[in-house]
Amino acid sequence: MPLGYKGSYQRVRAYLHKKCTSPRPVTARPPSPRTVAGWIISRPETLTEPEQLHLKTVRAHCPELDALTRHVRSFAVMLTERQGERLPHWLNAVRQDDLPSLHTLAAGIDRDRDAVIAGLTLPWNSGAVEGHVNRIKMLKRQMFGRAGFHLVRKRVLLYT
Repeated sequence: MPLGYKGSYQRVRAYLHKKCTSPRPVTARPPSPRTVAGWIISRPETLTEPEQLHLKTVRAHCPELDALTRHVRSFAVMLTERQGERLPHWLNAVRQDDLPSLHTLAAGIDRDRDAVIAGLTLPWNSGAVEGHVNRIKMLKRQMFGRAGFHLVRKRVLLYT
């Protein structure tokens, strides 16, 4: 007993022709998560007008992203303007919203709250030390782990 389509080729051709020639509704592709994250962490004044409109639309459709954007931007202001005294208020505001990833960040900040407040307030940082550590690691990598401590020490001292 044969199985399969019992119609004619013309019927299949007509169906496919109708599918191929009918106009498709044009829908805009939603932005990628990476793009939205870039919009959120960017300074609002640096975003172009279309980017601001897209972000506003995304924030209107997703209350979690709206809350996340508010928290990220308030933390950025706190960071750039050295307002570490606002950190406890920011942590309380984060805990009020249902954002588990920010709750994890808040718990990590709470473990070392005094150091974070000092980092957000004081003008000093460890950038120079980190630069030297990075340079020493680069020198060590250049030797592919084949040199002993004495040669690494000489290269570090001669490099400075």
